[in-house]
Amino acid sequence: MIYLDANATTPVDPAVLEAMLPFLREHYANPSASYAAGRRVRRAIEQARAEVASLLGARTGEITFTSGGTESINAVHASVRDLWPEKPELIITGTEHAAVLESARRWQVQGGQVVTAPVHADGRVDLAALRSLLRPGTTALVSIMWANNETGVLAPMHEIVALAHAAGALVHTDAVQAVGKIHLDVKATPVDFLSLSGHKMHAPKGIGALYISQRARFTPLLVGGGQETERRSGTENVPGIVALGKAAELARQHLENGTKARIKALRDRFEHLVHAALPEMHIHGCPAHRLCTTSSFCLPGVDAAGMLILLDQAGIACSAGSACHTGALHASPALEAMGVSAREAACTLRFSFSRFNAKPDAEAAAHAVINAAHKLHEAQGSELAVLAH
Repeated sequence: MIYLDANATTPVDPAVLEAMLPFLREHYANPSASYAAGRRVRRAIEQARAEVASLLGARTGEITFTSGGTESINAVHASVRDLWPEKPELIITGTEHAAVLESARRWQVQGGQVVTAPVHADGRVDLAALRSLLRPGTTALVSIMWANNETGVLAPMHEIVALAHAAGALVHTDAVQAVGKIHLDVKATPVDFLSLSGHKMHAPKGIGALYISQRARFTPLLVGGGQETERRSGTENVPGIVALGKAAELARQHLENGTKARIKALRDRFEHLVHAALPEMHIHGCPAHRLCTTSSFCLPGVDAAGMLILLDQAGIACSAGSACHTGALHASPALEAMGVSAREAACTLRFSFSRFNAKPDAEAAAHAVINAAHKLHEAQGSELAVLAH
C-alpha cells in the first residue's frame, strides 16, 4: 500500500513506538504515586510536556494532556461558555472540522449565539467580514482552525488574533493539522488556546494536548482526582504522553532539517504529473497558503467514489473529503463554504503526504490517478454509446 491519507492519521514513527514501549512493559506505576517508580513515571510526563511546549514556543505549565483534538476543542468551548455567560457569542468559519462544528451546535443549544464568518473561494478567512462580525462585550470566543484538514489552507492566524483581541474576544485554534507541519510560536501569534492531536504527527491515537495561555482563565471539562494541575482529571495515559513527547521532539527536528521542503517537492511532483495528463484538474485552496502535505483537487466528470475503489485496488490509500466522517461520501461543509458545487465536490479527491513518503510513492500515485480516471471516462463513454444505440 502507498499511504497518502496522512491528514486522516499518520503511521507511528518507530522511534515514537520505542519511546513508549517501556511505559507499557516495566514503567507502569501510577504517576501520582509517591514512591520511586511513580516519581520516575512523573518525570517522563514532565519531559514530554516540555517537548510539546518547545514545539509550540509555549511554557511547560501551559500544556495540558488530553485524549486528542476533539476533547481539547470541547473543553475550550465549554470553559469559555461557562466563564463568560455575559458574552454569549462564538465565531467560527464554515470550513471548521466537525469537532468544532458540533461543539458550536452545543453552544447554541445551551443558549449561546454562533456566528459563521465567511471564507473566500480559496478557503482563506475573509478578514474584513470577521472584523465586522466581532462585537465587543458580546463575542466571547473566536474558534478558527490554523490549517484545514481537507484543503490544507492556512488561516491568517496572526491577523485573526489581532482583530479578536482588539474586540475583547479570546481566540482558540484547532491546530491539529498544523502542528509539526509548519513553524508555530504561540508567543509570536498569541492565541489563547490551541488544540493538537498525536495521531496526526506520528504518535498513537488517543493522545493529544491543549495549550492554555497563562493569560487565560480555564475551567475543566473533566473533574475528579485533579491531575494535570486540575485542568483535566483522570489517571494519565502515560505511554501515550511519552509517545506524544517523542513525536514533538522529532517534529521539531524535521521542521529544522528540510523535511518540509522535501514533502512539498513530492506533493508538487504528484500534482504536476496529474495535471499534465488531466489538464481539467482543479486544485482547491490558496496555492500560496497551503500545507506542503496536502493536495485536494477536483477532476470534473470523474466520480470520486469510483476513483476511490479503483485507487484502492491499485494499492493507493487516499480519501474523498474528510476521513473523520466515517467513510460517507457527501459534499463537505468545508468545500461548500468555499463555494464548491455539489457536483464538483463529488469529483474531489484528497491526497496527504508525510515524511514517510518518497518520490516513487508520488509518481506511482499520480499514474494510478491518471489510469483510474481514464478507465472511468472509458466506462462512461461505453454507457453513453449503449444508451445512444
